Amino acid sequence: MFRTVNRAQHNQSRGFTLIELIVATAILVVLTGLAVPLARVTIKREKEHELRHDLWEMRDAIDRYKDAADRGAFQIKVGTEGYPPDLQTMVDGVDVGGKKVRFLRRIPNDPMTDSTDWGLRSMQDDPASDSWGGQNVFDVFSKSEGTALDGTKYKDW
Repeated sequence: MFRTVNRAQHNQSRGFTLIELIVATAILVVLTGLAVPLARVTIKREKEHELRHDLWEMRDAIDRYKDAADRGAFQIKVGTEGYPPDLQTMVDGVDVGGKKVRFLRRIPNDPMTDSTDWGLRSMQDDPASDSWGGQNVFDVFSKSEGTALDGTKYKDW
């Protein structure tokens, strides 16, 4: 008889109670609710980091092109002030003393718009304008209308 009481007590304590399942589920829901926004912020921060890097890379290439043009390494069009006519020219390269010199490996994708269509400004353009005059490429910016984590607009970077 002692064995049957012991078995009955043992059978009753085998599974989880309904309260334990509800508490465990509630904890999982709270943790998931906290993880999703954190993941979104992390993804946005990574995209912003990539955007800053891509803008730096293209602006550095524009500066190197301008420096080479100012040194007279290759002929430039009148009215361009030594800046490249477009981004593709920096990828295709220019002839410098019989050698092709490239300033960009490729035109990077804008991580915010997922496109290689960047906003361009020429030396003659109004700095506050979003339209490109087409004379040369003095600056490059994102065409995204989004707002960064720090509150600034991506197109103003």
